[in-house]
Amino acid sequence: MKTAVVYWSGTGNTELMAKKVEEGAKAAGAEVSVFTAAQFTPDKAAEFDAIAFGCPSMGDEQLEESEFEPMFTACMGELPSKKTALFGSYGWGDGQWMRSWEEMCSNNGIRLACDSVICCGAPDDGTSAELMELGKALA
Repeated sequence: MKTAVVYWSGTGNTELMAKKVEEGAKAAGAEVSVFTAAQFTPDKAAEFDAIAFGCPSMGDEQLEESEFEPMFTACMGELPSKKTALFGSYGWGDGQWMRSWEEMCSNNGIRLACDSVICCGAPDDGTSAELMELGKALA
């Protein structure tokens, strides 16, 4: 199973989360490649069986607008046929950005392979375990 982990991180928290997803997918036997949002395109998406996307909550509980959201929107046409999962961190709010992101996926025929994983700030041990399970679910 070829798996991509694609993320945008401003403070490093979502990058730490991406590394745990990668670790979990590798532990389950997947061939894993990690990309920043700036490195990922719809053509790249076509090369993978499964993709985990990570983005923190920004502004008024929304996806990062300059790199991540345009990349994700461009890739959406490739995702209905892929195992897909979402993760990200936040520093305020209640996770509305993730619920909105999940709804966007649902409205575009993208079925998530597992529950999304969110955390406030850096991932703790419990969140790290959830992220590893997310990676395993994609593998």
